[in-house]
This record gives sequence, C-alpha cells and structure tokens, in this order.
Amino acid sequence: MKPLTILHTEWSDGWGGQERRILSEMIGMQARGHHMLLACRPQAILSEKARTAGIEVHHLPFAGKFHPATIRGLRQLIETRHVDVVNTHSGIDSWTGGIAARRAGVRLVRTRHLNLTLKRNLLNFVHYLPHAVVTCGMEMQRILITRGFPPASVHSIPTGIDFNTFQPQHGRAEMRARLGLQPATFVVLMVGIIRGVKRHEIALRAFAELRRNHPDSALLLAGEGPMRVDMERLAVDLQLGESIQFLGQRDDVPDLLQAADCLLLTSRSEGVPQAVTQAMGCGLAVVATAVGGVPELIRDGQTGLLVPAESVELTTRALQQLVDDPALSRKLACAGRQHATTSYSMDAMLDATERLYRQLLESAA
Repeated sequence: MKPLTILHTEWSDGWGGQERRILSEMIGMQARGHHMLLACRPQAILSEKARTAGIEVHHLPFAGKFHPATIRGLRQLIETRHVDVVNTHSGIDSWTGGIAARRAGVRLVRTRHLNLTLKRNLLNFVHYLPHAVVTCGMEMQRILITRGFPPASVHSIPTGIDFNTFQPQHGRAEMRARLGLQPATFVVLMVGIIRGVKRHEIALRAFAELRRNHPDSALLLAGEGPMRVDMERLAVDLQLGESIQFLGQRDDVPDLLQAADCLLLTSRSEGVPQAVTQAMGCGLAVVATAVGGVPELIRDGQTGLLVPAESVELTTRALQQLVDDPALSRKLACAGRQHATTSYSMDAMLDATERLYRQLLESAA
C-alpha cells in the first residue's frame, strides 16, 4: 500500500507519557515505511529526541491558538510536503494545527491523552475541526461521546509498548547497589511528571504511614516537574530522610522497574498511563488510583490493586498488603504481565492507527 506522509504537532515542551507516545508512534510508523514529520517548539524535549530518532522536525512558535505565523507555517508545511494526515495533541497546537489542516484540505486527527472535561460548543469550535478523535482508552472514549462527540468519530487506541525493547539493561542487585538500596528493602517506585494532577503528596503521606511498620522501605520518584520543590519540602516535613530519592528525569525506567517491588500511581485524573502499562509488562505489582482508563489496565485483586483517588489511608493499606503478602505480589505481577503484553503491544497500537488513517483518506476520496 502507498506510504503516507503524516504530520504530528505538539505544543508541549515537557517529557511525559504524552510525548513518549508521540515519539514511539512516529518511530513505529516510520519503520513501516511512512514519512513522519513533527512540528513543535524549538525548546521542546521531544524535538531533540525525534531528531535523534531520524524524524523530520520543523520548529514553529505555537505562541497562541490563533497565532498567524504558526498557522501559516503549518499550512505551508502541509502543502509543500504533501501531507496526507495531520495529528494534533495539545491545546494550542490543536487550534493552530486544526485550522491549518482544514484550510489545506487534509484529514485531521486529534489525539486526547488526558482524561479532562471538554466543552464542545461553537465558542470552542476546535472540537468540531477533527475528522476523528483518538483517545488512549475506552473510558475516555465513553466520556467524550457523552459530551456530544459523534460516536463514529471517537476511536479508542491504547498506547502500545514495545516490550521486546523495553527491557532492563542491568540486574536487580546491580541497580539496587547503584541506588544505595539494601537487598531486603521494600522499594516503591513512581514514574511521571511531578505536577498537581499526579498527586505525589498522597504518595508521600501514604509512604510515611507505611514506614511506621516498615521503616526500611524506600520511595523512588523518577521525573521532573513544577512541584518537585514542594514535594522535597514535604519530604522534609514528613521526616522521610534518606528513605526517599528524587531521581529526576530518567531514561533507564526498565532498570528502575527491575529494582523496585511495586509501582505506585496516585493521580486524580489519567488516560491510560504508560507507567502502569510498562510496569505490568515488566512483571511488577502495581497500586494505582481507579481513575480514567486505569481500571481498563488493572482488574482489582487480579492484575493489580486499585484504590480511590485522594485516599492516603487506602493507598497505605494497599502498599501494606504487598509488603505483608509476597505471594499476592507475585500473583498480581504475573497476571498483570500477561494482560499488558497481550493487550497493549506496540503492533496493536500501530495497526489501529494505520487503519484509522487509511479509513479517513478513503472516506475523503
């Protein structure tokens, strides 16, 4: 079949699950013979990582949702590179990219990574621009449909992980030694941007309670974010001392998962979080809040443990279960790995994405 030319747009400068999905999708589609382009801001972390991966990158200011220079630049890029499909991701680039794609007369897809309320009305007409909306899970899809999005235009395509390459490079003992952790220490790992929606405060308070019975436990936080300083202050207030480590941005997440005993997610809102999928695929037990698409990944008591959002007490209790019952932890990890590797593979994501793009192009013919 004819290769496609696909333009992704991204306003965000950060590096989290959303940007990781964009990059992995572009790399996967390019490996299938399609021509991938990325339009983003010059300071975006995604820009450098995409260039390193051999993706064609174009820099635009994305200075506002109606920014004329950005819209003109995107339209020129679409027309000169003969783009077949434009796929937008964040708020500002969904406006500028959506307007440019519509003016250029090409198919437009918007991917929704966050499980946040959208208002579809004439004043917020950006939601009328896409020919299709992709969500990262079925719960997000359901919510958009209840909010007035046409059911036929909303497609659930969960983020896929290439579990063949997402593998640790170092053994558990070596990684623990590098992190200054003892072999018997119960290690809780969090992976994600340190910002309000992730509710690291709940994690720190639950961990502080866990340490009352298990003072040799450790908490690792992998990621940067606007609330890191606040969480560092809270760690001091809770007297967590050396039991907590702020690791910053890490590219060795499989190794960190290998060193941990549990992945913890305390978000108040999520799509289908990659950190949970990755942990499950690597055979690690997970405790996560029952928000957004998380229950699609975790069947409580079968493939992981679910807790209500904002509950320090129940989060502590779930962590305590894993510490006290290693057999339960192993059972959850094994079942979780089977579920993640069969239902959330990279090939499944790419197949569904490719199929959607071609369907849109056929409907326009």
